[in-house]
Amino acid sequence: MTSKDIRKTFLDFFESKQHTIVPSAPIVLKDDPTLMFSNSGMTQFKDFFLGYKEPKSFRIADTQKCLRVSGKHNDLDDVGKDTYHHTMFEMLGNWSFGDYFKKEAIAWAWELLTQVYKIPKEWIYVTIFEGDSIENLNKDVEAYNFWKEHITEDRILLGNKKDNFWEMGDTGPCGPCSEIHVDIRPLNEKEKIDGKKLVNQDHPQVIEVWNLVFMEYLRKADKTLEKLPKQNVDTGMGFERLCMILQGKTSNYDTDVFMPLIAKLEQISGYKYGANSNTDVAFRVLADHVRAIAFSIADGQLPSNSGAGYVIRRILRRAVGYAFRILNMKEPLLYQLVPILNTQMGEYFLELSKQAEHIALVIKEEESSFLRTIDQGLVRMNSFIENNSTIKTIPGEIIFELYDTYGFPSDLSRIIAEEKGLSIDEEGFEVEMSKQKERSKSAGKFRTYDWVVLHEDLQEEFVGYDYLDTQVKVTRYRKIENKEGEFYQLVFQLTPFYAQSGGQVGDTGYIMNDNEKIDILNTKKENNLIVHIVKELPKYIEFPFQAVVDQARRESISQNHSATHLLHAALRKVLGNHVEQKGSYVGPDYLRFDFSHFSKMTEEEIEQVEIEINKKVMERILLNENRSVPLDKALDMGAMALFGEKYGDIVRVIKFGDSVELCGGTHVKNTQEILICKIISESSSSAGVRRIEAITGKTALDYLKQEFNSYEQVKTLLKNEEPIKSIEKLITENEELKKQIEQLVKEKAKNEKVLWKNSIKEINGIQYIGLTTELNNASVKDLIFQLKKEIENLFIVVGTKTDNKPTLSIGISDDLVKSKNLNAGAIVRELAKEIQGGGGGQPSFATAGGKNLYGLEHAIDKSIQYID
Repeated sequence: MTSKDIRKTFLDFFESKQHTIVPSAPIVLKDDPTLMFSNSGMTQFKDFFLGYKEPKSFRIADTQKCLRVSGKHNDLDDVGKDTYHHTMFEMLGNWSFGDYFKKEAIAWAWELLTQVYKIPKEWIYVTIFEGDSIENLNKDVEAYNFWKEHITEDRILLGNKKDNFWEMGDTGPCGPCSEIHVDIRPLNEKEKIDGKKLVNQDHPQVIEVWNLVFMEYLRKADKTLEKLPKQNVDTGMGFERLCMILQGKTSNYDTDVFMPLIAKLEQISGYKYGANSNTDVAFRVLADHVRAIAFSIADGQLPSNSGAGYVIRRILRRAVGYAFRILNMKEPLLYQLVPILNTQMGEYFLELSKQAEHIALVIKEEESSFLRTIDQGLVRMNSFIENNSTIKTIPGEIIFELYDTYGFPSDLSRIIAEEKGLSIDEEGFEVEMSKQKERSKSAGKFRTYDWVVLHEDLQEEFVGYDYLDTQVKVTRYRKIENKEGEFYQLVFQLTPFYAQSGGQVGDTGYIMNDNEKIDILNTKKENNLIVHIVKELPKYIEFPFQAVVDQARRESISQNHSATHLLHAALRKVLGNHVEQKGSYVGPDYLRFDFSHFSKMTEEEIEQVEIEINKKVMERILLNENRSVPLDKALDMGAMALFGEKYGDIVRVIKFGDSVELCGGTHVKNTQEILICKIISESSSSAGVRRIEAITGKTALDYLKQEFNSYEQVKTLLKNEEPIKSIEKLITENEELKKQIEQLVKEKAKNEKVLWKNSIKEINGIQYIGLTTELNNASVKDLIFQLKKEIENLFIVVGTKTDNKPTLSIGISDDLVKSKNLNAGAIVRELAKEIQGGGGGQPSFATAGGKNLYGLEHAIDKSIQYID
């Protein structure tokens, strides 16, 4: 069976068991502070397990894109080194939300594997939870008895809490599980060692393929277990491992999931897969990582320097590092795999096929950027080695600097060092890495306590589209801690506060009653709950409160959000229909809009977009809002669905004339409320993505007023009604004066050169010059290089003062560098201590800056000791 057939067979099987087939959720998570990526199939259904939301069907099946590269489930370092770990993988799953339980889950798993996929029964072993006395959890006898109906008892193995009690994180839904393992070893090996001895022993051919999790509990922040409202089934089968078994392979990478990618890599690199263990690892890393990167970009997460974007950038750079040092690829190559990936998976995952060109462009630019970074790292490393010619070991802090500043892989540093007969301080590097991890841990410190539930039966409702104040009750609350201190999260039975989502910031305001007033600092959405963040807990929390949104702030936000919709439509009209939203920020002060476009916008295009937006503002278009539209109908209306967003079956449609978008944000009732929109910048956000920032309303009017006032001031200063001509005249005069000054500086430098030559002292056969000057640093450097050509055995130290800051420049003749082993870079670092500064450079020329002007003379006097 091909991988496409295997995926379809799974979904068809469960559809025949009355399961609703749903699409994969985005791989990058939003509104969940506990997870960055979907790391399992159950992630998108967490709200159903917790009882926060009702599923549209109590039986569901899907294939979910998963990424395990951070947090508790992190497989990144194993990828490539073995044949079965992956960053991005598919998790085939079937789900029951309070419907069927262990009996049906076990029976259907057995039927699918042995009767549909035809896996021999004698290859299969299953495990059940043996219980845990510390947690007061009993052996899963129920699962054991159901398995006995299908498989012999000697193939039902007991598993401990680590292997057979599944938890997605430190808190959340969990329960005992039953794993299904398949032994695909050759018969002669099976005869030597019983397969049951190899279950859960990391044997590459005795592998877990399916995990049936019986969700019964909620792990609370205090580590205790609480029964969930309903018993649920959560199963996950590794698609890539299943393909390996059904296609008769011994490695996931030998299946048709990966081999087309590997074949393309062979063609590009000239190496053959299977010929060398090192190149094989590189092939596996590249074939795996391109999938994680491509699907993350398809879901709207671009590589960046923070959060989920940083993780994606790190995966990409790990791949480029392997290509660079093992496959000797000095040009971008990952992007060339995107068309192959699209052919394999684009038919099922439409987000890939519709954005393949954009994804390839982003990857190519990231690869090119990192290859330039590698070049910079090589220069830095070679410079360090040249300037420290006597060392045998490169310090750990230097290796860490290369890694941290340049993204330079430590193993690449190791290889370069070995080529030069050096080693690296591994222990020192690990110390620096540990320090960084501690800094990151401290910076990201976040702790949540358990919810205190006051009113279980009151369901939360958002009323903020219609009301900015209303009476509320606190239904639950909890304490949280982060780097900024202690806070509390409050949940109300209804709320006028908009929670941060869809690019729009959360509302602020207050709640009050006769007893107290509490400021709402922010409003966020977490696992489908709208949480209101406060600094202090209300003293009388059981009393009702009047909740009041900051109206002026909300109005500014709504102006910017509606302008964002008009901006999107204007961009598509001016630039073309290829423009799609790639991210946004909507706040009270300004709006930011990222969109797909392959070149910098011209001034004329920006102006035309601005004109189009303000035309719509002046047309006074009424808001056409429909809060309950079936998703299919909304798409037929022309509403644009954003990749990476998870939409329900019923959506809200916002329409201003030709602008039609799916949106949950707040908006003006009429475009005239925007007053005016002014674009203040257009720039690059990332490869193939441009960014516009704009302002509206009073902020825009104040901006234009300030610009006008500045213009009037210029006119007054120039005493001229035509300031443009006056400024052009000033520019011309300034250029002429610059030329005159440059000529004067050159003349002065000629005179200085004579003085410098006259100050030469011979010390131990070396021609020494040490002095201070009022020349600028560029002239000093030029003179030093002139004198080095004219005078043999020259050692020159010059101090300058620019803007009350001292600078030292050292020049040494090339013959002295070799014969006397002198190094200007090393010397200037020592002398810079006298001026309370630092610097460096090459052995023949180096500079340093500092703070202490009075130390210049001391530094020059001290320089003699290096030749005396």
